[in-house]
Amino acid sequence: MARTRTPQPPVHLISARMLDGTGEGLVEPGSLVVHEGRITAVSPPAVPPGTRTVDLGDVTMLPGLMDMEVNLVMGGPDHASPLVPVQEDPAMKTLRGVANARRTLHAGFTTVRNLGLFVQTGGLLLDVALMRAIDLGWTEGPRIVPAGHAISPTGGHLDPTMFQAYAPHVLPLTVEEGIADGVAEVRKAVRYQIKYGARVIKVSASGGVMSHTGPAGARQYSTEELSAIADEAHRAGLKVAAHCHGDEAVRTAIECGIDCIEHGSLMSDETIDLMIERGTFLVATTFLADGMDVSHAAPELQAKAAEVFPRARRTIAEAVRRQARIACGSDAPAIPHGRNAKELVALVDRGMTPAQAIRAATTVAAELIGVGDRGRLAEGLLADIIAVPGDPLRDITMTESVCFVMKGGHIARHDDGAP
Repeated sequence: MARTRTPQPPVHLISARMLDGTGEGLVEPGSLVVHEGRITAVSPPAVPPGTRTVDLGDVTMLPGLMDMEVNLVMGGPDHASPLVPVQEDPAMKTLRGVANARRTLHAGFTTVRNLGLFVQTGGLLLDVALMRAIDLGWTEGPRIVPAGHAISPTGGHLDPTMFQAYAPHVLPLTVEEGIADGVAEVRKAVRYQIKYGARVIKVSASGGVMSHTGPAGARQYSTEELSAIADEAHRAGLKVAAHCHGDEAVRTAIECGIDCIEHGSLMSDETIDLMIERGTFLVATTFLADGMDVSHAAPELQAKAAEVFPRARRTIAEAVRRQARIACGSDAPAIPHGRNAKELVALVDRGMTPAQAIRAATTVAAELIGVGDRGRLAEGLLADIIAVPGDPLRDITMTESVCFVMKGGHIARHDDGAP
């Protein structure tokens, strides 16, 4: 016999301040009515009878934040061993994702893009399974836009054997798991991800800093291969995100119709202008240049980081100055899960105002993933709401001190105890 769901009364959230995402300034006081997972009223003169009031106190409410580059099935607790890629089976990796998803949600990030597994799974799309479990309410975590397996050439940056320089035949990946060479194989790899639930496609278009692939900026796919990847994704209505550092690689990706560049560390001013002209998004992951711990990396990788990171800071500052469409992305676990808001602090350091940085994690991110139901505190939108102490428009570091999280009308965190 099916269980009947007990109707829940509306909830009235009250705070000292509110940043609704529609403008630069704060609304004082903050007042929202939430019912059945959505915001039903903003600053209402009265609330419905039977409404339950939750007074959050001297905090600022703002929309749930979004991180456009994470990998939840990697990093997190007990991940120190370099042999983890060959020690953990897909079930263990998925359970790792459960722990990391909860930490991410409690940090105030209610939506994420999980940008590409590059682990051996037997073809299983672990991030799709994690998304479904969260959506069904089996476990706690943010809304996930999954990429399935990242598409990478043999020996490319996201060929997992390149991170530890494994010997031949150690941790081989199939085309279904994203290792694809030539137009026919990349089309098959993309189609496989789409078939089994990917909602965005991730491709490795250039070398990387922390892999044994040669220069971080070197192109890794041909124009024909990148065009085929974009064509397959776009015909299915999906966008493509490209890991890309080098100027030539970024320019080629943009010209091939890639929708979003991840990193963009070594772009020229002319390529930034092309990005703006084409409307291509940039997920800058710029806190990596400040806070990524490379002390345990091989000497040659530390040398790459020492070369790339200072240039990346200057590049992203110029992209900010030229008003590129920058969405927030932390690249966790390169930055530990749960510290995603460090990216907002870094964006302000590169020249954004706090309001612009918050929009990078709300309205711009929502535009990137093509949704209109979140990113603002407005009537009819999803009740994805967080609260932070102080005024984040004066001090962006307040976003690192989230004290309240509501996702879809469900309170996931309230530091003052049960309301």
